[in-house]
This record gives sequence, structure tokens and C-alpha cells, in this order.
Amino acid sequence: MKASNGTTRSETQFSVFLANKPAVLARVCQQLADDKINIVAMSMMDSTEHGVLRLVAENPDRARQSLARLNVPTAETTVLMTILPNRPGALADVVQRLAANHISVNYAYCTAGAPGGKALGVFRVSDPQKAARVLSERQPRRKLETPSVRANVPTRRK
Repeated sequence: MKASNGTTRSETQFSVFLANKPAVLARVCQQLADDKINIVAMSMMDSTEHGVLRLVAENPDRARQSLARLNVPTAETTVLMTILPNRPGALADVVQRLAANHISVNYAYCTAGAPGGKALGVFRVSDPQKAARVLSERQPRRKLETPSVRANVPTRRK
């Protein structure tokens, strides 16, 4: 684990480029399991030619060694991981704060299972240090408007 302010931390993300063939993803996951590498977050996307497995591991050094044994193309990137409350608008709050500070989000994905039933957001941003600083600043909690029960009910005419 890298720099942390309690809810936001910088981490190493591995992008593993995989052929779109049966058992390729299973082979990678099995290698990580055999080496007792805990995956904290992951995302899988595909294109017509290959898939990209993005993952953050509990121990990046051990994950790097494990992936090297597979002889598959990989890349490493610094991402921010932040704990998000499990409520509507939590993700909107984060990306709006980043946007207000002129920080671009290149991509993001979320996981469940953060401590306390919260979600964990993984963000690849244009300026990780500035983003970590922005997200570490305390902000007032979003107030959810609760619309009237009858607000969206069409009226009947007789």
C-alpha cells in the first residue's frame, strides 16, 4: 500500500493484456491464487482483439512477480483508491470535486466489500497527487432531496 490519508490512497494497478480465448483469464486468476495474491479490485474489458484485466493487489511486489511468471504483457499505472459511502450520489460527489479542480478522470471502476459495507472506487486521473489532496479535504455531505410522494404522479381529469 502507498500513500494514504485514511480514505484515499495511491496504489499500483496492473493492466494485463489477454487474448480473447477460453481459459486465459482463468490461468491468470489461478496463478494469482496459487501465489496467494489477494485481489483488492479488478475490472475486465474487452475489444475485438484482446481483453484488458485491470487489477489492484494487496501486495503489488508479489503480484508483479506472479504475473511475470505467466509471460503475458502487463503495464503498471498509479491509481487512486477511495472509500465511498454506500448511498446515492457518492460517486457523483467524488467526480464533481475532481472536475471542479480541473482533474480529468480517464477511467474508474468500483468494488463492493470495503470496510463497513462501503464501496471502493478506483480512479485513473490526470493528476494523482492533486486529486488525492482534493479528495482528502473534508466536504459537507450531499443532501438528498426527497421528492413528495405525489410529485411525479399524473393528475386525473374527469
